[in-house]
Amino acid sequence: MKLKGKVAIVTGASRGLGKAIALGFAREGADVVIAARSDVENPKFGGSIFKTAEEVKAIGQKALPVQCDVTSEDSVNAMVQKAQQEFGGVDILVNNAGVAFYAPVVETPLKRWEMVIRVNIIGAFLCCKTVIPLMVKRGGGSIINISSLAANDRHEDVPIPTGVAYGVAKAGLERFTFGLASELGKDNIAVNAIKPVRVVNTEGMRFWMADADKSEWQSPDKMVACAVFLAQQDACGVTATVASDDELVAWHGLII
Repeated sequence: MKLKGKVAIVTGASRGLGKAIALGFAREGADVVIAARSDVENPKFGGSIFKTAEEVKAIGQKALPVQCDVTSEDSVNAMVQKAQQEFGGVDILVNNAGVAFYAPVVETPLKRWEMVIRVNIIGAFLCCKTVIPLMVKRGGGSIINISSLAANDRHEDVPIPTGVAYGVAKAGLERFTFGLASELGKDNIAVNAIKPVRVVNTEGMRFWMADADKSEWQSPDKMVACAVFLAQQDACGVTATVASDDELVAWHGLII
């Protein structure tokens, strides 16, 4: 098992890509902290931290479901403290929690713009800031930020489907990734970002894009394989990389 004995925190893990990554880590031997706001099943999307935790335990690994608002410093501190108490430390952090607002800028209320920025980038900042000291105590670790092609895609005549705020937040997350990697090299902590080339077929995307042609959508499997690979890294391996899932598969010969 590639992650045997490791402890991972995955945010936004009640459903979708976060859940898939949490289960992928468990299959590779990691114990997982399931962090998300959803402690009850969402009627639109399904899923909860407890359902994901049950599936992790069914694989044979330990799971700690924790309700967490990544935009709240107190909530993040409490989540990481519970992880420390339960597992004794943290080796891997996946900043997957994210939201988008699908509207033109002129139709975007300030509170929605701020929400997208807070969840996607301030949430990652708070989780990293809180987890890093635990990784330093362990002698290293891996931080994985989930980005999007929206960070740098340019559409000549079609608005960004996830909204401009989302693209701005993910662009900031990518800059945060290699800046943080530079800071943490001395602590043997890898920091990388990955993003899918194609739309990942998840509950949320099926809801928000119900009428879209889904023939080109992909399962979460490729992103999970990339996350497992990056979770094995420290500063002596792959770090400061912002790449698509296709690029990581090609560069490192990952088998899906």
